[in-house]
Amino acid sequence: MDSPTLSDFDLHLFSEGRHWHIYNVLGAHLCRSKSGEGVRFAVWAPNARDVSIVGNFNDWQSGTHTLALHGESGVWSGFVPGIGAGALYKFSICTAQGERLLKTDPYGQAFELRPATAAVVTQRGSFGWGDGDWLYRRSHWDWQHAPVSIYEVHAGSWRHHGSGRWLNYRELADQLVPYVTEMGFTHIELLPVTEHPLDESWGYQTTGYYAPTSRFGTPDDLRYLIDQCHRHSIGVILDWVPGHFPTDEHALARFDGSALYEHEDPRKGRHQDWGTLIYNYGRHEVRNFLIGSALFWLDTFHVDGLRVDAVASMLYLNYSRKEGEWLPNEHGGHENLEAISFLRELNSVCQSRFPGVLICAEESTSWPRVTHPPEIGGLGFNLKWNMGWMHDTLDYLGQDPVYRQYHHEKLTFGLLYAFSENFLLPLSHDEVVHGKGSLINKMTGDSWQQSASLRLLLTYQYTYPGAKLLFMGGEFGQRREWSESRELDWSLLSDARHAGIHWLARDLNRLYRQEPSLHRHGYHKEGFEWIDCHDSPQSVISFVRQSQGEKTVVVVNFTPVPRHHYRIGLPDGGAWREILNSDSEYYGGSNLGNPYQLQAQQGRWMNRDWSVELTLPPLAAVVLRPVS
Repeated sequence: MDSPTLSDFDLHLFSEGRHWHIYNVLGAHLCRSKSGEGVRFAVWAPNARDVSIVGNFNDWQSGTHTLALHGESGVWSGFVPGIGAGALYKFSICTAQGERLLKTDPYGQAFELRPATAAVVTQRGSFGWGDGDWLYRRSHWDWQHAPVSIYEVHAGSWRHHGSGRWLNYRELADQLVPYVTEMGFTHIELLPVTEHPLDESWGYQTTGYYAPTSRFGTPDDLRYLIDQCHRHSIGVILDWVPGHFPTDEHALARFDGSALYEHEDPRKGRHQDWGTLIYNYGRHEVRNFLIGSALFWLDTFHVDGLRVDAVASMLYLNYSRKEGEWLPNEHGGHENLEAISFLRELNSVCQSRFPGVLICAEESTSWPRVTHPPEIGGLGFNLKWNMGWMHDTLDYLGQDPVYRQYHHEKLTFGLLYAFSENFLLPLSHDEVVHGKGSLINKMTGDSWQQSASLRLLLTYQYTYPGAKLLFMGGEFGQRREWSESRELDWSLLSDARHAGIHWLARDLNRLYRQEPSLHRHGYHKEGFEWIDCHDSPQSVISFVRQSQGEKTVVVVNFTPVPRHHYRIGLPDGGAWREILNSDSEYYGGSNLGNPYQLQAQQGRWMNRDWSVELTLPPLAAVVLRPVS
């Protein structure tokens, strides 16, 4: 067990913001002292007059177990004998003004089920991991040349029991892991499972940065879910929110009576859109708190990556603010220099300590070099969400097909910047909430055309350069807008059209993983060539995906009009065959296509030496490859 004392070296590293195992120092830790076994408590509260620990072991009485201040570090600590795992506690803090605050532990590793807010003493190190082979492979993983296909999941609404109760972590493991394995996704991404007080926030207003929410079980229950994923070769990415935190009185807001984690000035310290507080990234201990949280999940939960939420709001001092509502940086600009430095350090530390993890930026602007190394001016993320591709594609498919010819640039513009970053193509939860409707209901036309358009969208996503992300329900055409309060409409799978979308999503994952041309150069221009991007009158595009001599041709017809005898140029001669057709009757389509081998014909067409005539089904994509 740990020593009940804190070392000067621990305090020195923390004050510098470089204690990467701070979660083993601050918070509550089982240990032994001369007086026996008990718990050491430690908290950073530099502006407090005094701090004591209260809990169910002392009738929540302040002053019974007081903590001692360690010099000028601002850290208070103390040892309480005779208590162990499962004890409930909070910190009683007397502010400089003499006000008494009752605060939960910023470093708490477990909490009571909401609406209760006490932290829970936990015993770490007892879980029996069985994912050593996975972690070894991950550390040697060449992710830039591998398929990355992510299934985004909200744990509370993926599936419910018949009583309406959500699944716990272990039940999720038993049901979600086989489902994801069958569907062929390489990763799952969990909406934030960090502790949060409000169900409707989906976890994005976090109060426990070192604790999985108790809604779905214990920390070891979550470890079981992650371990089961790894044993079945599924990576796990967690949404993580260092951009803001809620104003709940029991948590970080004015933690010791002062603006400790946030800025005092609301022009820097408050998000007007979300009613939340912004971290003071210039304060060493705050940076350490956040980077320590990221490392905690990568270390003690073996997670394979973090999706960093709302990066744009961190980068810009004037994010969603009018003139006069924000303060410029020292150079007079709108860049948040402290946040930029924080993000670079976050990415450098995480990736150097845990090779193979993916740190993904949800960054919605044209900020340059998000996925470039910090040493050449980048932010250092592995992947960036391609919000431009997502918005352009959904806007285009929301147009009546008659008018799509006038919006053809929405299909082609993205390739002008597609290889400037390591992009991930997101069809995420953000697009199916707050009145935006489900993916299938964004499509125009009748029910058949909507289903065909969703199949087209998924095929286009999986054959376009970049990693893939699909929010749960999109893989079978969920029709109702997503709500965190109910499970997905799994009964739709009894309908042939929805079942067809489901089978297509499965087959697209398999094709993407099996065809090197579709994934080996997803972030490099040598993996993509246009065949024809100019056929706006017929709303058709065609392109080649390629890798080390292997080539795949994709042709997409964005109208409900079948195109017979449609000639395209080919990169090579010989025989070609259709390996996927989103209009197949197996997927609920009209079964129009090219069922027989296609023989390339010699002669210049579309600036190529070979060509072939195709039948293009309505609102569909066909994928071709050479016959071996």
